[in-house]
Amino acid sequence: MAGLKSISTPTETNLLIAFSDLTLFAKFARGESDRRMFDVMSDYAEYVGGVIESVGGTVVKFIGDAVLLVFPEDSVDAGVLALKKLKDEGDAWMASRGIPCRHRIKAHFGAAVCGPIGTKTEKRFDLYGQSVNTAATLKSSGMAISPQVFRKLEPETRKLFKKHTPPVTYIPVEESHKE
Repeated sequence: MAGLKSISTPTETNLLIAFSDLTLFAKFARGESDRRMFDVMSDYAEYVGGVIESVGGTVVKFIGDAVLLVFPEDSVDAGVLALKKLKDEGDAWMASRGIPCRHRIKAHFGAAVCGPIGTKTEKRFDLYGQSVNTAATLKSSGMAISPQVFRKLEPETRKLFKKHTPPVTYIPVEESHKE
């Protein structure tokens, strides 16, 4: 999304902030060549970008198998649906390629400071703030959204989630409660 990436100075804004990582990735990677892992992750990055960017989201960065994703405040509902699609269809995408990994996704809504950051010669869009830390530390065995995200959803989208405690998070209705 050009909007967020076009920010030229540090700017505080409200965002849907999400992290996704793949379960069993380290175990899978140990059994594969470096080239195979590069090719898998290259294809995966394009797949994730297609799902997220198609609804106005931004892929901030990949760190190994983990991804930091953001959506503007006016796209929270579409963003959550895209994250659910990434979980559901992304798991099927992995399985169809014989990859035993599954998505673990967690999302929070709140303020963060975003803009270009980096070395003198290479700056990239990124974000920092307590809301980023909150999203990163949510507990999830599949997909979880914070109450702050849930409150921003349309009534129809809310029906896809149920309360999970403690602490309070919302998970897809078809997912079982796990600790």
